[in-house]
Amino acid sequence: MVDVARQLFARKGLDDTTMNDIAVASEKGRRTLYTYFKNKEEIYYAVIEAEMERLTDAINKVAEKELRPVDKVVEIIYTHLQLIKEAVLRNGNLRAEFFRNIWLVEKVRRNFDQTEVLLLSKTLQDGVDSGILKVDNIPLAVDIIHYCTKGLEVPYIHGRLGQGMGDRVSKPVVKKIVNRALGNC
Repeated sequence: MVDVARQLFARKGLDDTTMNDIAVASEKGRRTLYTYFKNKEEIYYAVIEAEMERLTDAINKVAEKELRPVDKVVEIIYTHLQLIKEAVLRNGNLRAEFFRNIWLVEKVRRNFDQTEVLLLSKTLQDGVDSGILKVDNIPLAVDIIHYCTKGLEVPYIHGRLGQGMGDRVSKPVVKKIVNRALGNC
């Protein structure tokens, strides 16, 4: 039902999709739909949660890779940006809701953010422990990386990050910045 709702929200938008539309498209009765969700806002919340679960799974896969700490941080940054972009683009008309209802999206993405912060913390700590990185304040460094990455989402989605450079060119620049910021000149 959630995926059907996502498709309807993407095509028609949240405002123009009704609970009846979702029930019919999912081939479930309205009574069944109301068993699981009080209203379409709850279904919208579930749609955003499902998108964030995809992001969390992908970030966890990056964390499992055997990479140098700086390379892992850069990979986390680009995985984050690419998956947010894909989620927003995949959801068509829902894009406007994504940005208009930012507080709801922020509430739902709390788990994803916590996972990302933990993975970045572990990556930096591993780098410090192995002598590869020189980071005096890991929590502060993680906050800066995390919030900078979130701040790059909209420019990345709209193709304005590096204005036409593409990931192939911009990724080495980001890697160089991360290297220097983490004391790995």
